[in-house]
Amino acid sequence: MADRLVIAGVGLIGGSLALALRARGVVGEVVGLGRSAENLRVARRRGIIDRAERDPERAARGADLVVVAAPVQTIAPVVGALARALPPTAVITDAGSVKSPVVAAVERVLGVGAGRFCGSHPIAGTEHSGAAAALPDLLEGRRCIVTPGVRTAATTRRRVHALWEAAGMRVEEMPAAVHDRIFALVSHLPHVAAFALVNAVADADRQGARHALAYAAGGFRDWTRIAASSPEMWRDIFLANGAELLRALDGFSATLERLRDAIALGDGVAIAGELTRAQTTRRRLGAASAAVPGRLRARRGARRSRGR
Repeated sequence: MADRLVIAGVGLIGGSLALALRARGVVGEVVGLGRSAENLRVARRRGIIDRAERDPERAARGADLVVVAAPVQTIAPVVGALARALPPTAVITDAGSVKSPVVAAVERVLGVGAGRFCGSHPIAGTEHSGAAAALPDLLEGRRCIVTPGVRTAATTRRRVHALWEAAGMRVEEMPAAVHDRIFALVSHLPHVAAFALVNAVADADRQGARHALAYAAGGFRDWTRIAASSPEMWRDIFLANGAELLRALDGFSATLERLRDAIALGDGVAIAGELTRAQTTRRRLGAASAAVPGRLRARRGARRSRGR
């Protein structure tokens, strides 16, 4: 897979990728690049990386594969700093949650060398961050979206596919613009809603002597778990995918307004219609999700049988 892999940003995703590749024995030396000396120490202590660097050019020397798992606004500058010392055959990908602006910015930075870059978005995560949060099975069976640009070389595309597949992911390609529309709806919008809900209840609590948050149970906690995510990371994602996120917010606001109007009018039929439609859709989603673990168990069983 890679004799020397550089992971720029050894956090939840970058660290989990390294652990997955190590567990499968498909990577040689792993070099971690980051700003936080403490986070890099954690990564070394956990065996995620073999060597820690805070200087991009030192990290890049001799690498044949680079994964930039950094906040979306920093991906292109990090790629530019690494590219100055990377061997000409090295392939670069990222792990950002927004693709169109990232792909465009990286292609500008790389210029004639843009063929060595292919965008990626591994669809996995938790609300935790840093090397301490990395998990060896976080990526197993999850989907990774790959978004090659028009200048991406065929060899680059193949190597990036192989990277995520080696970590146990199901790889799918799509145009960057399509990715950004989809994930504005199913990822970025839910985060906006979770952050906003927590703030709305906290604001209401300032008005009363008995605080509602003290009584928050499963439903509130399940939905708002993601509001514990990194504000800095999600600020950058909201800004980078602003146009698509605003469209998603407009649609969500219209749906909320429909439900609000039905409640205000005491229209039980309309309320039931909205809730039933959501229930049906959510149950279909649950059934589709439940099918994936079964396929994974079959794959793991086949691998064990081959290993006997």
